Amino acid sequence: MTLRGTARHRVVIVGSGFGGLFAAKSLGRAPATIEVTLISRTNHHLFQPLLYQVATGILSEGQIAPATRDVLKKKRNVFVELAEVTGFDLKARHVTAVQPGGRKVTLSYDSLIVAAGVGQSYFGHDEYAEWAPGMKTLADALDQRARILGAFEMAELENDPDVRRAWLTFVVVGGGPTGVEIAGQIAELSRRALKHDFRRFDSGGVRVLLFEGGPEILATFGDKLSGIATHELEKIGVEIRVNSIVAHIDADGVDVKGADGSVQHFAAKTKIWAAGVLASPLAKMLADATGAQCDRAGRIKVQPDCSLPGHPEVFVVGDMMNCNDLPGVAEVALQSGLHAAHVIRNRVRKGTKPTPWKYRDLGSMAAVDRRSAILSAHGVRLSGRIAWLMWLVVHITFMTGFKNRFTALIHWFLCFVGTSRLERAIVVDLDQLLAHDS
Repeated sequence: MTLRGTARHRVVIVGSGFGGLFAAKSLGRAPATIEVTLISRTNHHLFQPLLYQVATGILSEGQIAPATRDVLKKKRNVFVELAEVTGFDLKARHVTAVQPGGRKVTLSYDSLIVAAGVGQSYFGHDEYAEWAPGMKTLADALDQRARILGAFEMAELENDPDVRRAWLTFVVVGGGPTGVEIAGQIAELSRRALKHDFRRFDSGGVRVLLFEGGPEILATFGDKLSGIATHELEKIGVEIRVNSIVAHIDADGVDVKGADGSVQHFAAKTKIWAAGVLASPLAKMLADATGAQCDRAGRIKVQPDCSLPGHPEVFVVGDMMNCNDLPGVAEVALQSGLHAAHVIRNRVRKGTKPTPWKYRDLGSMAAVDRRSAILSAHGVRLSGRIAWLMWLVVHITFMTGFKNRFTALIHWFLCFVGTSRLERAIVVDLDQLLAHDS
């Protein structure tokens, strides 16, 4: 048992994503001088870039979401609290939170790191969430897996050909990496893994529609890589509609406005939203308290060292911060979390002034299907199998724990070399989940 000390510098970290976890691991190396409390509303660290693989039956939830306590068990000065943060008192240096069961707690700090991440944005149409849920949490991914696999089961039970066709039509809204990756894997799932599983329909005839509001998918990768990804997705049966804005979503499908202004209806029971993000409400709380600004996505604009104006002891890192308009990706979160921890350690140990954070851009990548990916890094643009192998190495490296890496490799081999999908159990109540779709 490790007892909390009173003489050590107290650091509270909000969030167990890449920013929060890596900050905690770094501060865990200074047990004599620093005491860390990591507070999170989940008991796990989530490798969010691979949520779509849980949703499509490739990986299990445990492989991308190890228990936070297990990851930090050797850091004896790090304490983990399961609770949801509800407010801050920056003057008194207190964080308020609510534990499961409703008990309110107050945590005092000398330094604070907030890494609460982002949620889904529906661009002013929150009513779409009922029919086209996003995928930001592990629970979201498990629900999506039930919806996707449940759609095939419902199609097998359906006698009306039009309704069956709607069950076998999948709509993905958003042509960024998440939308591209899940659209590609739904197509692969239907044409490979489920090819011989159903008797009343041909799963190879499943329709996967990918809608993007801009002129091309994966726009940040450039025209050439975007074109390659488009070609690869179309080869496996994904229908891509660019310059297409979703005008309405309900239980029966989506209405989409094209470039010419015409609106077309697509009957589809399963819709997945991958089109936008909105920072945690904690970002606005901190902005209101410090006078910091928030961008259109609700992300709070930070100082060069990731701290807030007038509060050098408060750091905001990861997806919920805006630092030079950097994208909300795992590498930004990881590096900013490590920098905040570095500033705190140096301040406690040497009393040194904070240094500006310098982001090291390692590039961007997206897996298009089981055999190809695209990669853009420092002017180098790759695609195909070489890019896919690099995608594999990077994602294995970022996974937490040897066991998770090893089992993920086995799952990827069985899925991408063979046709097996080991994670096809529907673990939620389909009656409840699909009640409004049927």
